[in-house]
Amino acid sequence: MTRNMWSVLCGALLLASAAIAAQAAGEQADAIFINGDILTMASTDPTYAEALAVTDGKIAYVGTKDEALKLKGDATKLIDLHGHTLLPGFIDGHGHMIYYGKNMVDADLVGVTSIPELIERMKAHAAKTAPGDWIVGFGYSVPMLKENRHPTAAELNEISPDRPIMVVDNSGHNGAGNSGVFKILGIDASTKNPEGGSYARNPDGSLAGPLEETALFAVREQRPSFTGKLADEVAINGSKLWVSYGQTTAQECGVGLGKDDIDIIRNAIDKKLLPIDLYLCAKDSTVNDVLAASYAVASEYDVNNEGAATKLLAARPDLDKRYINRVRLGGIKLWLDGSIPTAWFSEAYTHNPPDKQGDYRGFQQVPDDYVNGAFDQFWKTGIQINMHMNGDAAAEQALKAVERAEKLHGVHDSRPVFIHATYMRPDQIERMKKAGAFPTFTVGSLPLGGEAAVYFWGEKRAAASMPMNTLEKMGIKFSLNHDAPILPRPDVLALVDAAVNRTTATGQVVGPDERISPYVALKAVTAYPAFQIKEEATKGTLEQGKLADLVILEQNPLKVDPHAIKDIKVLETIKEGNTVFVRE
Repeated sequence: MTRNMWSVLCGALLLASAAIAAQAAGEQADAIFINGDILTMASTDPTYAEALAVTDGKIAYVGTKDEALKLKGDATKLIDLHGHTLLPGFIDGHGHMIYYGKNMVDADLVGVTSIPELIERMKAHAAKTAPGDWIVGFGYSVPMLKENRHPTAAELNEISPDRPIMVVDNSGHNGAGNSGVFKILGIDASTKNPEGGSYARNPDGSLAGPLEETALFAVREQRPSFTGKLADEVAINGSKLWVSYGQTTAQECGVGLGKDDIDIIRNAIDKKLLPIDLYLCAKDSTVNDVLAASYAVASEYDVNNEGAATKLLAARPDLDKRYINRVRLGGIKLWLDGSIPTAWFSEAYTHNPPDKQGDYRGFQQVPDDYVNGAFDQFWKTGIQINMHMNGDAAAEQALKAVERAEKLHGVHDSRPVFIHATYMRPDQIERMKKAGAFPTFTVGSLPLGGEAAVYFWGEKRAAASMPMNTLEKMGIKFSLNHDAPILPRPDVLALVDAAVNRTTATGQVVGPDERISPYVALKAVTAYPAFQIKEEATKGTLEQGKLADLVILEQNPLKVDPHAIKDIKVLETIKEGNTVFVRE
């Protein structure tokens, strides 16, 4: 008997004994799923079960149909999958659900092809915006604009020269403002550029309108707060969209990008607005405010060492005391560099962006001392350090910070997260493995921005970017993320498709050697991100005792043409045994 056959036999015996034990204890399942592909994601190779039983929000049994039916009682729902596929609920590896919820009330600029079209969309939105509110739009892409540049303040003034107007591109790192927004914030020709960003200038030194990196962040932070019904809609609409793509755990990895983020999240906690879990990362510059707010919430809800809470309305089957009404603060986030045209590299770009000259290598956003200070503060705590990086120079800054922390403070299960980690040299990948860091790849940027990466970074660096196959062979876990709203939709199956095919919109394959199998890609949106956020004990696989966080797909991603994975529909999303989305 081979080792693999022995493992399968032992697994089957354990599952059967679990069902017998549950039956002996008099348990009756709330629901039993049968007649479909039940893909457990619990092993190295694809493993299927005939049935899955749910009791009190947890998986009571997964295995044979005959054993599962022994848990059927008079009130048990027998759910026929009709040949559809049941998987663990998808876990958001990196996204911005609250930020996206805000954008859902702004002008949609995705797909605009010229600045006049952008202006017209903004004018239409301005007509529906209350007089005292900012006029904001999101989602345009400079390479898609006929003018191949950001709009100017003068062009945005066509909408209104006095009302504050801001537009943000689809990367979330660049945008533009009009005269009204600069005036209300006191930004003028004498204002110095912040470190890691810039206010574009006209030849006479006056503000041109475009905003880059930290300059955009400085403007965006001052947007007036969402309150009342608007604050409710941010959380409600964002979570509705996330569950429609099969996600049972979401992220907001940038709390503090808006000055009202803490209040919006507190509002969602107090009103119990979220149907799914929300993992938070605080923006580095606001981390102390977020920690203070988190402490105040925990104190008010009286979370004690046993995980009970006198005011906690949403009881969790796993009693994860880190969550309060579906929200927990899991980490902080630092931005070390920018996006494709502003990523920080150790060697010069192959082709510079239009406004850059000479030996351009992108740029560093924060100094080493700042990064090291965050590690000194959080390395030994339960707060994870998430670092945004795209170029290898940014990866080097992160690796040195991790290595310094281990030397000074000892080795801990800190699991620092390398967000994007788009291009790392082979030596850096080895060091990342040794340091226990976890990379999460925004692989959905390949169809949208793969050709831009080839142009700016050169074919060699672009082909080696997001080295998923290399990492899988090395035994390094990683996740796939949509970084929505940076990608237009929080579409998880589109990420699986992109990781399997690595194909751009025009059919170019970027880095064919780094393609991965559909099964590994599914691991990277279920089991691996559960490990990423330190919740592998309760999420990510279909195993007895874990949360009944489930997604039902129209088809099995392992059994369709690889290029059709993105077209598979999510039919139902289930959080702890309760349906939170059904496709009509």
